[in-house]
Amino acid sequence: MARNLISYFGEAEQVFKAKKKDLNHIPGIGIKSLDFLRTAEPLKRAEQELQFIEKFKINAFFITDDAYPKRLRNCADSPIIVYFKGNADLNSAKIISIVGTRTATDYGKEICRTLLEDLKIHQPLIISGLAYGIDAAAHREALKLEIPNVAVLAHGLDRIYPAQHRAMAEKILDCGGLITEFMSGTIPDRENFPKRNRIIAGLADVTIVVEANVKGGALITAELANSYNRDVFAYPGRINDEFSQGCNLLIKTNRANLVTKVADLEYLMGWSSNQLAHSKTQLSLPINLTEDEQIIAKILYEKSSLGIDELALFSGFPQSKLIMIILGMEMRGTVISLPGKMYKMP
Repeated sequence: MARNLISYFGEAEQVFKAKKKDLNHIPGIGIKSLDFLRTAEPLKRAEQELQFIEKFKINAFFITDDAYPKRLRNCADSPIIVYFKGNADLNSAKIISIVGTRTATDYGKEICRTLLEDLKIHQPLIISGLAYGIDAAAHREALKLEIPNVAVLAHGLDRIYPAQHRAMAEKILDCGGLITEFMSGTIPDRENFPKRNRIIAGLADVTIVVEANVKGGALITAELANSYNRDVFAYPGRINDEFSQGCNLLIKTNRANLVTKVADLEYLMGWSSNQLAHSKTQLSLPINLTEDEQIIAKILYEKSSLGIDELALFSGFPQSKLIMIILGMEMRGTVISLPGKMYKMP
């Protein structure tokens, strides 16, 4: 409903100034919702939340704000507002979500340890859900290795669930942050967790499933990532292991790439260690590019090759402007066009 209202009126302030007859013309807005909007309650609740976020130094990113996570904004069902506390860059060059079962085995925990150790060279931002099992293992290893990581919550920032992870959450604030779409006072109701999972998937370039049953939040997150056209990877396991069945199913049905080591991820994402060194060398060359072209060149060096949609996401440029920049670079030979409308640096 909120997205419909903002799309129609352009900004939130105009929604509350609108006349009832104007609101009646908006599809998907029911009578009860209209009546509620015209009471004092929404603004009163907003004032309470404003006091809360100011008191606890929380950032509230509206979907039209420049600071709103760009990858998440690109999702059709992205939340209208997210609340964030911490110091992580939510638009980092490489963002990886790690999810899995709440009853992780030693096998899954060991995968998390080696995965994070080998990923550290890429300086990624790690995303997970602060739950028991694989989520906790991913956060714990990231903290140990001093890799920035963000926990996505299924409740307001006035509490931590599960309560046993409060100490971990406090450490994450020093090396990443906590993010949610829920206002203070919201409890971790069951229906909030699928909503939380779409943020886990939407914030990242790639979602990695470490261990999962055929039913559960990890597979929901993988499905959401696929629906956002994001890459999904899964670690295989023995066919009789309960918490490998979900991963094996994702791989078997081509909904996830098989991964056994970080080199597999590097190859398919274009994140090789050699490329990192190459990127640094190339970026130091005194090439004659405009400021906008330098932004595009840096992104392509880091990402190897990208399409227009992804370039627009990472650069923040409108596609109309981006196409003109790419065309000029292509005519001068400073960018190469590939099949499938993909682009890379020479």
